[in-house]
Amino acid sequence: MLFFLVTGISFFFFLNSLSLKPLPPWANDVRLLPLCFWKDLSFSPICKALKKGVFGVFWRFPSIMAIKQGNCISKFENSQENEQLSVLDLPELALDCILEKLPPSGLCSMAAVCSSLRERCISDHLWDRHMNHKWGKVLGRAAKREWHWFIASKRNSSASVGKKSQSLINFIWHVWPLTWFTSKFEKASNNNNKDSTSPLVDSVMSWYLALESGKFWFPAQVYNRENGHVGFMLSCYDAELSYDPQSDTFKARYPPHGRRAVAIESGIQWERLRAAPVDTPPHDLHQSDCLNDLHPGDHIEIQWRRNKEFPYGWWYGVVGHLESCDGNDNYCRCHSSDTVLLEFNQYTPGSRWRRTIVSRKDHREEGNESDGFYGGIRKLHKHDEVATWKSLWPREILE
Repeated sequence: MLFFLVTGISFFFFLNSLSLKPLPPWANDVRLLPLCFWKDLSFSPICKALKKGVFGVFWRFPSIMAIKQGNCISKFENSQENEQLSVLDLPELALDCILEKLPPSGLCSMAAVCSSLRERCISDHLWDRHMNHKWGKVLGRAAKREWHWFIASKRNSSASVGKKSQSLINFIWHVWPLTWFTSKFEKASNNNNKDSTSPLVDSVMSWYLALESGKFWFPAQVYNRENGHVGFMLSCYDAELSYDPQSDTFKARYPPHGRRAVAIESGIQWERLRAAPVDTPPHDLHQSDCLNDLHPGDHIEIQWRRNKEFPYGWWYGVVGHLESCDGNDNYCRCHSSDTVLLEFNQYTPGSRWRRTIVSRKDHREEGNESDGFYGGIRKLHKHDEVATWKSLWPREILE
């Protein structure tokens, strides 16, 4: 560490002495790298833990044993007394187990220690667990595609940037502690003139940190949109989401409905989010593949929209008994009928939103401008999905 400090101070004074040529834009950040490195690494939680934990034992612990053979005993013991074991002297399996226990901020701090640890700490297999644990519920195939497009656009825009400056910035992105390069990412994202210098690479670590920064908007779905507006109770709509690390909530941008402008909602909790269960765009009709398997009592989601200018939302309902059936399970033949009765019990009996009938054999978009249009249907098989809908049930029956 003393080596880094001395090198950094020398480099700092060297740069100050250069007054003949202006420095490139990224030099202002680089000049303070050694000092920031010393400060962040010295006071980071992982550094304190290492000093008191298992790594400290290896740093302070001299040679475990000396090999005593022939006339070389004294020379070997003297040389061993001057040697100390390092973290990298641990067995591969032991080191991997320790790195797997570190939180994201700990991995970032460890990556700043040396090039060998850097290569280990930025590995996808270490970050996959953190990604799945925190973001797995809200990230689907659409979010992954959006990330790849985002990376591709950054690469195209950075084609004119010099190789040396880009390589240095990419190195900083890989090794710097979480708090430092998250703030740098925010600064770069807010400055449109410097977007080409954003140090993004296609890795799980980069994706995780981009999500944490809140500057990467990703597609997902929101239950009971617009703070539980009565017109959207027990529905789930597509939106673009951005994370707020300060409040641990999300901001959503909903696509425009007809002539309405883009609606924005803040303060969305984790429990109101999910990844899109099907890979169907919000304006497209979902191709139903469960119609022949629907029986009374089954839980379903169905697409619905007010008019054809609106995107679809997914609405929760159950399969009911036809009017010709008395509801007796022993004599029920509703599953063999060409039509299916769907019930939305959050509405009062007699409401025009309470029931609808769809064709089992030739189901397409059905409805009108007055009652809206019903689209594709998906059957719910997972208990967790049904439990989530029931947890969002309104306190009062809707008209």
